[in-house]
Amino acid sequence: MPLPTSQEKDSIDSQPQQFASDNYSGICPDAWEAMAEANVGYARSYGEDEWTSRAAEMFRELFEYPCEVFFAFNGTAANSLALASLCQSYHGVVCADSAHVETDECGAPEFFSNGSKLLTVATTNGKILPEVVREIVLRRSDIHFPPPRALTISQATETGLVYRPDEIAALAETARSHKMHLHMDGARFSNACASLGCTPAEISWKAGVDVLCFGGTKNGMAVGEAIVFFNRELARDFDYRCKQAGQLASKMRFLTAPWIRMLENGSWLSNAAHANTCAQRFAEGIKGLDGIDVMFEVDANAVFVRASEEVFQALRDRGWRFYTFIGGGARFMFSWDSREDRINELLADFREIAG
Repeated sequence: MPLPTSQEKDSIDSQPQQFASDNYSGICPDAWEAMAEANVGYARSYGEDEWTSRAAEMFRELFEYPCEVFFAFNGTAANSLALASLCQSYHGVVCADSAHVETDECGAPEFFSNGSKLLTVATTNGKILPEVVREIVLRRSDIHFPPPRALTISQATETGLVYRPDEIAALAETARSHKMHLHMDGARFSNACASLGCTPAEISWKAGVDVLCFGGTKNGMAVGEAIVFFNRELARDFDYRCKQAGQLASKMRFLTAPWIRMLENGSWLSNAAHANTCAQRFAEGIKGLDGIDVMFEVDANAVFVRASEEVFQALRDRGWRFYTFIGGGARFMFSWDSREDRINELLADFREIAG
């Protein structure tokens, strides 16, 4: 996917493109057109339409597996409802201390599970290791401590790294050996597939994942996350969970039609590949600058930069927006529509500020 020019994107850049979040980007053409096409005539409501049925079937084709598929508006609901399906209220969920379910979902996993406790483990780079899972599982077995029944990992992680198939398989085996299920927060699952060159099956059910929350919003859709159950027994009554949580869209076709188009023509993957390429381009561009370091390997569409507060403030003064919530570094996120000219502007400011 070639980098679009500034003229192709907008002639009047009243709100210059930023790299603070891949949620800043708009709706990609495929998603927009699919919604427009679904907006003709009438269709049955609450997911009984042809688009929803077709989207679910296409996920089964994509994953090469007879999975159960549900759709939610956003990632918080998808993750929280999926985890609730794995646990009772008195169970524990093992997660990284930087995981989105721990730091950015306002207690939703605990709320929707009626109290399942998140058991955080420390990581140096966002990835959970099997030995750390074993340590927390074996720490206590008395009735005063919530027994762990789920392990959740993020793909890609909050630090932008991706789990390789063998890493996922090792975690899945560890989880199974302790009677736990493996959940994957795949808000950027497409980016991981593009980065690894793996099929979706290879880094999901074939590696031992029980349920995946496949993100669409960060990859060019307006709304819409797919909750994919490979362990179909865990999906029992999940449609009722969605309804109770306000996640059963009455006009479901507008959540599912974009998935059909993006899965049909491969833009779910090409969008992610473009974002990853932009991240690599930016990371290469700041290498060697005095006082500027890339904090983690750039596997997907995130680049974490370590620099002085003076550098960050100088960037803010020039109008750049970014977050500094992991390890004190600045996070720059790239998306399906990231533009070469804006990346070059950001790099030029970094070079000038770094002297």
